[in-house]
Amino acid sequence: MGDYLRNYSGQTYFFTVVTQQRKPILTTDLGRACLRTAIQYVRQELPFEVVAFVLLPDHLHTVWQLPDGDVDYSQRWQRIKAKFTTLWREQGGPLGARSESRQKRGEQAVWQRRFFEHTCDDDTDLKRCVDYAHVNPLKHGLVERVVDWPWSSFHRFVAAGEYSTDWGSADVWYGDEFKYFE
Repeated sequence: MGDYLRNYSGQTYFFTVVTQQRKPILTTDLGRACLRTAIQYVRQELPFEVVAFVLLPDHLHTVWQLPDGDVDYSQRWQRIKAKFTTLWREQGGPLGARSESRQKRGEQAVWQRRFFEHTCDDDTDLKRCVDYAHVNPLKHGLVERVVDWPWSSFHRFVAAGEYSTDWGSADVWYGDEFKYFE
């Protein structure tokens, strides 16, 4: 098994979290409800600000701002995934086949074990991360205009004047600009 080195020196982080075997469960009514509840639940004990968020069928991207002096995003993700899985199971959400390793650890097959993390170095890097999250539904061919994807903080950014409604349309796609995360 490889070494996974995490950077715990920042305050603002970009994350990608993926379902096990990329099962398209997150944009279902049940998936959205479980995730919303899990995030709210964890934020009560371990606060963080959601700067940006986009939910796709099999993964999500988000940018978080953690409180001063608190860099424990790993604990937050562990608890969010665990709470989601508990709620998902209680409501009859389908579970994937568990590998022998998952069985030994008592893990369900709902989420991939790990997640991608990137520390936002400055305002330019933060903007690139937020843009990448928002353009992701277009990148995956789910919409032709970013504004048409309902499960995204893009709409909040439009309301705040950060983007125009036509930002990220298929005819203005910035393809190569986002290779940083691939």
